[in-house]
Amino acid sequence: MSINGIAYIMGAYEHPTRKAPDKTIAQLHAECAAGALADAGLTLSDVDGYFCAGDAPGMGPVSMIDYMGLNVRHIDSTELGGASYMAHISHAAQAIATGKCSVALITLAGKPRTSPHQPPRTTTPEYSYESPYGTTVVNSYGMCAARHMYEFGTTSEQLAWIKVAASHHAQHNPNAMLQNLVTVEDVINSPMISDPLHRLDCCIVSDGGGALIVTSAEIAKQINRPKVKIIGAGEANKGQNGGMLDLTYSAGQKSGKIAFAEAGIKPSDIKYASIYDSFTITVLIQLEDLGFCAKGDGGKFVMDGNLISGVGKLPFNTDGGGLCNNHPANRGGMTKIIEAVRQLRGEAHPKVQVKNCDLAIAHGTGGMLGHRHASATLILERES
Repeated sequence: MSINGIAYIMGAYEHPTRKAPDKTIAQLHAECAAGALADAGLTLSDVDGYFCAGDAPGMGPVSMIDYMGLNVRHIDSTELGGASYMAHISHAAQAIATGKCSVALITLAGKPRTSPHQPPRTTTPEYSYESPYGTTVVNSYGMCAARHMYEFGTTSEQLAWIKVAASHHAQHNPNAMLQNLVTVEDVINSPMISDPLHRLDCCIVSDGGGALIVTSAEIAKQINRPKVKIIGAGEANKGQNGGMLDLTYSAGQKSGKIAFAEAGIKPSDIKYASIYDSFTITVLIQLEDLGFCAKGDGGKFVMDGNLISGVGKLPFNTDGGGLCNNHPANRGGMTKIIEAVRQLRGEAHPKVQVKNCDLAIAHGTGGMLGHRHASATLILERES
């Protein structure tokens, strides 16, 4: 069964806070839920499906459903890290298609900025094999960048253009953590964090959250808001494969093909792209894997402002993304969908709003590109 045209994103809300020492994670989830429901003109009593991931406190959906006083008939706690929320949109559409629910609430919240401690994952099957080598998030992505440079001649200057584009957009976002414009020189002259990635190649760390409302077509018709139709979705995973691992591609190579096939469109049809941007190299590899350019050509593709709204061919992350705006719970998937919804509704900041934006992609990654991760891709369309 295809989900093309089955369901709509009718509510979206991004929490304005970037530092929340006075709020609990559960409170942030609930505030995001209230914001998304208000955006859709619905109430908690309308919700009959709830979706969350590993960022939800306690027993996840069990705790949050009780905390928010929901009465639901469908629950999904799929955990794909930063890709979870793209998967949740797809799963909500599938649940709506089969009559399991008609109004789905999806929430994300976290406080890595004010409560940064995360216990080691000592029970994971790979822990005893990889922990002695000091694997961290940043050196995992540094390996991917180094390999991409070795294989294809990609340069630090080319990667820097991705941060430059994000900063051009973030200057118009009053909630963005980094609002100053940066240059290619600023990026490559910032301190080296994990060769070849500099400090400005890395995303920011923020508290915050967001929420989305997905409804059936019947309910969408009753809501006086611009309608964002879900027309394609894909999910994929990439692991170590017994050591036979190519660091230059992501699981997006598979999830993107699935989503585009279901949507019945091609990458060149996309007007706006929300791409997970934990690091600059994350964006470059995913742009290649999603088909916006050939493998190895990502460096050339992102240069000279090609990702800047109003300047380049493929505007990306017009809220500033994880590189400049926010990265709540260290999971950027939710905010990528929210900004794609804004663009399709024509509600992005006027300085970055893409003209005639009728097709958008939102793509997320969860885990680490250099080790194991999941990708999830959404194709969204403005219904005229």
